[in-house]
Amino acid sequence: MTPHRHTASQQTGQRAPRRGSLCLGVAALALVTAPALRAEPMIGESRGTFGLPGLIDMPTAESRPDGEIGATTYFADGAQRHSFAFQITPRLSGVYRYSSIDDLDPAGGTLLDRSFDFQFQLTEENGMRPAVAVGIRDFIGNGAYSSEYLVATKTLSPGLRATAGLGWGRLGSEGGFSGFGDRPAYDFSGPGGELNSGKWFRGDIAPFFGLAWQATDKLTLKAEYSSDAYEQEVALAGFDHASPVNLGFDYRFSRYAGVSGYYIHGSGAGLQFSVSLDPRRPPFPSGIEKTPLPVRPRPAPGADPEGWSGAWAADPEVLPGVQRAVADALRKDGQVLESMSLSASRAEVRVRNESYGAQAQAMGHTARILTRALPPSVETLVITNVARGMPTSSVTFRRSDIEAFENTSSVDIAQRMTISDAAAGPTEGLRPTEGLFPRFRWSLTQYVDATLFDTDNSLQADIGLKLSGSYEIQPGLIASGSIRQKLAGNLDDATGGTGGSGAVYPVRSDIAAYSSHDDLAIQSLTLAWYGRPAPEVYSRVTVGLLERMYGGVSGEVLWKPVDSRLALGAEVNWVRQRDFDQRFDFRDYDTVTGHASAYYDFGGGFNGQLDVGRYLAEDWGATVALNRDFANGWRVGAFATVTDMSREDFGDGSFDKGIRLTIPIAWTTGKPTVSKLDTTLRPATRDGGARLNVDGRLYDTIQQSHTGAIYDSWGRFWR
Repeated sequence: MTPHRHTASQQTGQRAPRRGSLCLGVAALALVTAPALRAEPMIGESRGTFGLPGLIDMPTAESRPDGEIGATTYFADGAQRHSFAFQITPRLSGVYRYSSIDDLDPAGGTLLDRSFDFQFQLTEENGMRPAVAVGIRDFIGNGAYSSEYLVATKTLSPGLRATAGLGWGRLGSEGGFSGFGDRPAYDFSGPGGELNSGKWFRGDIAPFFGLAWQATDKLTLKAEYSSDAYEQEVALAGFDHASPVNLGFDYRFSRYAGVSGYYIHGSGAGLQFSVSLDPRRPPFPSGIEKTPLPVRPRPAPGADPEGWSGAWAADPEVLPGVQRAVADALRKDGQVLESMSLSASRAEVRVRNESYGAQAQAMGHTARILTRALPPSVETLVITNVARGMPTSSVTFRRSDIEAFENTSSVDIAQRMTISDAAAGPTEGLRPTEGLFPRFRWSLTQYVDATLFDTDNSLQADIGLKLSGSYEIQPGLIASGSIRQKLAGNLDDATGGTGGSGAVYPVRSDIAAYSSHDDLAIQSLTLAWYGRPAPEVYSRVTVGLLERMYGGVSGEVLWKPVDSRLALGAEVNWVRQRDFDQRFDFRDYDTVTGHASAYYDFGGGFNGQLDVGRYLAEDWGATVALNRDFANGWRVGAFATVTDMSREDFGDGSFDKGIRLTIPIAWTTGKPTVSKLDTTLRPATRDGGARLNVDGRLYDTIQQSHTGAIYDSWGRFWR
């Protein structure tokens, strides 16, 4: 994608092509005449040196398990490749890669390149038909690894799999023949960052092929004929490309980790470490959590005639007593009862979930508790979910259904409950829980700030201690803040990228100046007010030190019906840049920034977001994001921002883009918690397309308690 240059432009070396038509024909014949066998998943466990399923340097037509995340680190003489891969759908694979190639320019400098790949499996293996895939490597930017391919993979026997394909670009440089049109030459002199579609499937075409043999349950041996002649490395770095044949092995320590070794190009060796994980397969599948209280069936009418008659509802002391019991049980369960109403036949509880990543699981625990505390005449149970003081959705059950279906599938109870907008229901009779507000909470934790794949280094990180606190004055009115003490790290070395005209004020690229102070720093200090001004409408106003680099005022409004896939929002901020020591002083720069936003739930865990507006550097544009959300709280997403800032002013990369990853802490520990780790992988931290970081934006606050997310996690209702 966008390489970092230590010298000026490069010239592409030329090699005499080698012909591999006969070998390709032999491989194709083997694919056609192979027995009708289904692919064995174990053979597809290997990742190539580019991070996706592959032989060594060559791709295969295999896919990883849907939703799987993987990372590889590859070392060879003069080169490193670090890849982050994601199986986006069962057939679509993607990878983000950071590469370092020594001496890849006339002055002997190191080329640091960030790139994105996609591969789509056109057909699965079935009978005589092989799996077939098409892929594009390094499709944004100048393209150090720019190439395209069409590949087929076929199982020849239970332990043997063959692959053959055709490559363009770098994969069309060894033994190639003329293809369609001329392919533009490599040029590393520009900032990169734009789609290089003018190169796709153009220029010489070359064949590649190889075999993978499953020698044991853990060991796979591989051999390939590579169609990459390494022309640039040979011409500019003195690389010895003695042979197109590569040999290698993969050894899996477990289903999650493995090591690979290679003899490559007839002249050198390579070593790779790989890790994989499936967000849907946690280390503790059943969780390490308290067993929920069982449902308590109601007594027969004859055993409690007064309770069944509802006459108790006339006693003003009943509600306070029941509410205390419910609040105490929910507190022990890690939830907060904010208010409650009770009549002879109906009870509503407004509950804040502070423990469970799945909102459905929190409601399941609440429903059980209600069956143990309510008089028998109460048949209608309404559980209203609350987030930051805002009622977000109301789920209505029949108590008899809770009693009847406790030990059956969660589908049975899902078919009998209803979800509605919380603000649409009656609010009269709701009694606040005594002594709940004001409410103070604090925590002391470790923190890690990391920047992966920065322009000049593959990893910068700071570690330290973080003291956080919040003071809820009343529902929806929250004062909060955090201070941090850095203990060690090298984030002050982060450059934020290179290039740029210097005409743009450094709204983000001076991050190193904020990380260079080792004294106690105020990360944030805010007062926020959340509300429900109308049915289906949410609001937020936040004032104070909004983040480590900016303070000011932020206002937001969101329209989101509880059962709608679509949400619309708007945000406006006035901010001033904070001083580098992150205390109470400010710099001279201030601006107004804001966006109109649209959110859409495509189903299947895929959610899209479009933000259009003004960014911190006063550039105007839009950000498009696509996320895949898992029911257990995992999120993997990609985003791209294009504004009216010129490529020259932006610098390396031309526009902002990257990958976001959210990991629920409960997934790693097995213990219930709503805490998550968030990180962003981006090629460079630049000033174009930079947006304010405000805690508690509305869509992320309410989305987990609306219809789509509730149904996605409904399998945990009885957990």
